[in-house]
Order: sequence, then structure tokens, then C-alpha cells
Amino acid sequence: MDLRYTTEELAFRDEVRAFLRDNLPEETRRKLIDGERMDKQDLVDWSRTLNAKGWAVAHWPEAYGGTGWDPMRQYIFLEETQKWPAPQPLAFGVNMVGPVIATFGNEKQKAHFLPRIANLDDWWCQGFSEPGAGSDLASLKTRAVRDGDHYIVNGQKTWTTLAQYADWIFCLVRTNPEGKKQEGISFLLIDMKTPGIEVRPIVTIDGGREVNEVFLTDVRVPVENLVGEENKGWDYAKFLLGNERTNIARVGMSKQRLARIRELAAKEMSSGRPLIEDERFREKLVAIEIELKALEVTQLRVVAADAKRGNTGKPDPASSILKIKGSEIQQAITHLLMQVMGPHALPYHDEEIEGANEPPIEPDYAASAAPGYFNFRKVSIYGGSNEIQKNIIAKAVLGL
Repeated sequence: MDLRYTTEELAFRDEVRAFLRDNLPEETRRKLIDGERMDKQDLVDWSRTLNAKGWAVAHWPEAYGGTGWDPMRQYIFLEETQKWPAPQPLAFGVNMVGPVIATFGNEKQKAHFLPRIANLDDWWCQGFSEPGAGSDLASLKTRAVRDGDHYIVNGQKTWTTLAQYADWIFCLVRTNPEGKKQEGISFLLIDMKTPGIEVRPIVTIDGGREVNEVFLTDVRVPVENLVGEENKGWDYAKFLLGNERTNIARVGMSKQRLARIRELAAKEMSSGRPLIEDERFREKLVAIEIELKALEVTQLRVVAADAKRGNTGKPDPASSILKIKGSEIQQAITHLLMQVMGPHALPYHDEEIEGANEPPIEPDYAASAAPGYFNFRKVSIYGGSNEIQKNIIAKAVLGL
């Protein structure tokens, strides 16, 4: 496999870089570099800028707003936006429910939802995990009982990211309690304004409020919001999770953060000299860079295989490899950043504390190190825990 870009691909990379330079507000870019939380409006504005260019849903079929780019151009676009860095599209719409609707939805669903996802007119969240049904997702208990032209939905979802902003939630629900548990699940689209839905925030260890519990009590969902066939939702969920795991690799993002660590290590002093000159620190940095290069080559292999195979509607088991290594590398990077910050990573200044009038003792860029480290403990769990991914690789890739 030739890993060198062609002349045309290099020209495309330059076009993407020029677009990012000319269109992404520097304030938004700086938030990402410094590890600050973005506002909802930051993502909405950038999504609409991309959509006006025709790049918001680059990997979708052209009929639904996609670009028609081959897998290599899609890879280049993803890497360059992550390296700049630019805000990544709202994954729940663009990478998850959007492709499911485009592949398995009916024409009415496609015509209504897909343009709104591309322009971020609708904010989506994911209703998969439940108490007792996380990695063992097929054990979910949220029920949907048919009542004429509606389903009556009762149950609870948890760890629902950004549900506090959501207009819609895509849910896995049990429509048949009999037989094999994977065969009684359906895929529903639910308007978050429907009576009977309650969102309760979960405060995470880093002080964030990005995840929630969602309670559904006698929620009436039109049958027309069923995606595909009843009791076939497990197939659609596997398709969705395959896309999610591939995107969790985040090679471009890890490249950007390693470059940032090099920059900061040249500023931070250790034993009277810049930390970057410390041999033990450089060994740790280079070890991660080697792992990242191996991951990048693996992802390029998956991209090449996708180009040959075409869209089969089935996830590539190799996406589990990308998910495992990508999440491990991201966690290692946050750990290394903590070492760069040293004792400056310890204080955590919450802007909401009343009466706080003392200036921070650490540089501005150190404030996000500890929250980022703690937050990234989740990456090896969501999208299917890494332990489950190893089982998938053993069965589907190694044939064990």
C-alpha cells in the first residue's frame, strides 16, 4: 500500500487548510487548543459554515448532501480539521443517526431529517445505554408498546451526552420481550418536547455537565418515527456503532495535542532546563508518537479496504482496533499533559464559585489539564468498552 498522497490529494489538503484558515473564528480555534469547553453556538455556527460550503456531511451519499469524495479525501478532511483544530460536527447527528436514516430510513424520514441534521437545525442525542445495559446493550429494558398509530415508551436512558440541548433523541427500545434479546429491539426517533420526557444532569468528576439521565414515562411516539423494520433495531445499532468506533480513533486530534505538548514542554522548566530536554520525558513522548503512527497506518488500511469494499451497510470489524488504540492513545496524551503541567495541574478554578477573587497561580493553559485527564477516562468505555471490542476482534477478525 502506497501511503504517499497523490498530487491531487495534496491539492485537496491545501484547499481544506485554506478554508479552515479563512473561515474558522480564531476565538473558537483557541478554545479547542486550550482545552476549553465550547459553547453550543460555536458548534452551530461552524456546522452551518461547513454546510454552506457543502462539507457538513462529507461522507454521506451525494443524494443527501454528501460530497462524493473518495475515502482518502474523507480521511484527509477529517485529519486536517482535527489537526487545525476545528470543531467536529455533532456526532450524534452527522456520524450516527444521519447515516442510519440515509441507509435504512424511508423517503419521508430522509427528506425531513437529513437536511436538518446537515445544517444542525436539530440537535440530536443518543438513547442507547441504560442502568444495567451499557456494554451489554442488548439487555436494555426500555419498552415500546404499540397503541394504534403510536408506540407508548417507558424506561430510562443514562449517560446521554448533551441531552440538555437536544431537540430529538434516537432510542433503542424493546418491542418484543420474547425470544433472543437482540431480536426484539427497534430503533425509534423521539421528539424531546414530547410530554413524559425528563432530563436530569449528571455532574462528572471534572465538574462537567455533559451527560444526563433521560426518563421516559408514557411517551407517545408516532409509528412513522420507526426507522426500518420493527425488531430490527439491533442491526441498525451495529451499523451505527461501527461508524462511531471508527471516528473515536481521532488520529488528527492526537497529532494536534502532541504538537501542543511539545510546545508547552519547551516552556515548562524542570531542574533548571526546559522539560522537553529531559530524556525520560522525551522517551514517553516518542513512545506515544510511535503508537500514533502505527494507528494512523492502521486507519489508512481500513480506509483503503473501505474503498474496495464499498458501502455494505455492515461495520468493518477493524473499527474495533481503531477504537481500542485510539482511546488508549488519547488517554496517554492527557496523562502526559498532566506531567508537563506538574503541580500547576492540581488547582481547579470553577468560574461559578462566588467570591473567588484570587488570581490563579498556574498559567492559563494549565487550567484544563486535570479536567481533561479525568474526562478522558470515559473514552475507553463509550462506543462499546475496549474489553468488548477485544472480544469482537477475537471473533470477527482472528476467528477465535
